[in-house]
Amino acid sequence: MSPWRMTRWERGDLPPGTDTASEPATRADEPERRHEALVSVRLGPSAPGSHLVEYLRHEPCAVAAWWIAADVDAVVRLSADSITVLHRAVADLRLRAGVEVAEANYILRALDLTTPADTRTAKDAPARVGSAA
Repeated sequence: MSPWRMTRWERGDLPPGTDTASEPATRADEPERRHEALVSVRLGPSAPGSHLVEYLRHEPCAVAAWWIAADVDAVVRLSADSITVLHRAVADLRLRAGVEVAEANYILRALDLTTPADTRTAKDAPARVGSAA
């Protein structure tokens, strides 16, 4: 089926009442691959913010959203199992949610913040000596 006409269950949501225990388990050493995007949204001049909120409540790819006090009106976090579905969700924001501008920043992979970037110890690290002025 064309990604342009996918239902919410084809995008990754399970139909209501579906048993999740019957799904095949992923390997323990294989991380779950999700494609995500942070989309900066500017609403059209006649589009109310409530229209965007109502659209996002029914969009299965919408994970979170924030109103922003900047040159954009909101930032929306989208997540999907495939990049095709994610592109479709971004396009749907432009077409159906009253959004004038939707600029997507795609998340390629998460940064590992658990290990330090510099493995040298503090005593081995070069000291900065100099004027602060």
